Amino acid sequence: MIDIKLLQKDFDYVVNALQRKGVDNELLNNLKTLASSTKQKRQEMEDVTAEQNLLSKEFGRYKKENLDVAPLQENINNLKNKKQELEEEVRVLEEELTSIILGVPNMPDENVPDGADENENVILEVVGTKPVFSFEPKEHWDLNNGWIDFERGVKIAKSRFAALRGDGARLERALINYMLDFNRERGFNEWYVPFMANSNTLQGTGQLPKFADDLFKIEGEDLYLIPTAEVSLTNLFNDEILEADELPMLLTSYTPCFRKEAGSAGRDTRGLIRQHQFDKVEMVAITTPEQSDEVFAKMVACASDLLTSLGLPHQKMQLCTGDLGFSAAVTIDLEVWLPGQNKYREISSISNTRDFQSRRAKIRYKDGKKNILTHTLNGSSLAVGRTLVAIMENYQNEDGSVRIPEVLKKYM
Repeated sequence: MIDIKLLQKDFDYVVNALQRKGVDNELLNNLKTLASSTKQKRQEMEDVTAEQNLLSKEFGRYKKENLDVAPLQENINNLKNKKQELEEEVRVLEEELTSIILGVPNMPDENVPDGADENENVILEVVGTKPVFSFEPKEHWDLNNGWIDFERGVKIAKSRFAALRGDGARLERALINYMLDFNRERGFNEWYVPFMANSNTLQGTGQLPKFADDLFKIEGEDLYLIPTAEVSLTNLFNDEILEADELPMLLTSYTPCFRKEAGSAGRDTRGLIRQHQFDKVEMVAITTPEQSDEVFAKMVACASDLLTSLGLPHQKMQLCTGDLGFSAAVTIDLEVWLPGQNKYREISSISNTRDFQSRRAKIRYKDGKKNILTHTLNGSSLAVGRTLVAIMENYQNEDGSVRIPEVLKKYM
């Protein structure tokens, strides 16, 4: 959540930042009007409170000097009633303001490049060498090795579900174990977390209220299937005050992820790229503001080195303002090379949300006598299904069989 105090103090700065992210001008104008009204009404309330306190102090003097306290008491009572009216008005305005702000995205960092959409993202680095084939490489769904059963996945559930069998299922499990071990060796503490979360938790990381349509809700319960382990890992510390010497806190976890993929009709309808259920190993960091840039670089390096260890060529992509996610202030995507598709595809997205999620989730740390909002960061390490696809396409043989990367053999 953006800082309401900053919004009221320097509205033009906030507006300029949000306009870079493509926020609608009508929403910003409504926000400005409501923020101004809330600030004005709160000032009225504080003025009445100050006057009431001043008159209350006079009450003792009036009695001591045998003055008539009736007019003074009447004024105090009137001010008390006026204060109660103003408190209710402020409460209503602040609830309305908070409701709107919960749907407003994070402000991008000043050094994030401007751009309308993914076509204006910036390639930072290309890592690894693309494989050369003596035959025309196939897309993963055309490899006749029996690893993926789309028909039975649809039969069990519906479209955009698949079942893995045999060595495909074993490779999926091997990748999960390898990724967790890799992250743990880089200093990330492994967690096993719930695959469901309540609405307060999802609001804390920004999925609610704006993205409710993309979540699978449990009927009759205040529970949703999580879209990413970022939700569970970050909210482990919801409404907590941490000690400064506990930070930075580096976490990793495997979870299945569930997304309705609302708005993706017609995109990636074949294969494993865009499924309603998929496995992912996630990295999350809780840091002080001073630590977050260094930890961000560490997380990008961790995911990139993981891909390199698997022998998968990839590129690092700086997202422009128009392609940034809702909670992100800055994001670097890793895109893996898929020879069957003859293109790079996103396999990891690492974001620094600054204090945007911490303000929503009330995650703070104690520095002396002050409680300060932490910074939170998250990143895929990696999307397991997409890594499976990348291995199938980069390590394919002409007969449809797939070689296993050296680092995974002990897991197979």
